[in-house]
Amino acid sequence: MPLSFKERKKILANVNTLELTPIKIYSDEENDNNLITVKVPKFRNRFAVRYISPRLKSDHFKIKLDKFGSAVWTNINGKTKVEKIIKDVKNKFGDELLQEEERITKFIFQLYSQGFISFKELN
Repeated sequence: MPLSFKERKKILANVNTLELTPIKIYSDEENDNNLITVKVPKFRNRFAVRYISPRLKSDHFKIKLDKFGSAVWTNINGKTKVEKIIKDVKNKFGDELLQEEERITKFIFQLYSQGFISFKELN
């Protein structure tokens, strides 16, 4: 049975952010410039998916990520902790990315709040 909002919030409050392990929920596409486009379904309701989606040009929203967001997204694999993701992205971009720990953790929690990812610790 899925956890309630209060249960998830309690777990996340008691865990070190850097020790969390993000998991992708949606699929993605990578273009020639190594930029990621996340494909988010337009409908989750079975009726809408079955009867409305086939009539649409596309049944997904396409969310394009910049180079920093794409680097974070590609490191999310369900095994890598946030701390390692920060180190990998920092190594890739060097001094181009300032305040990397704060920015990346904020971005990861934005992905979580929008429902693009979940955390292994919540399952």
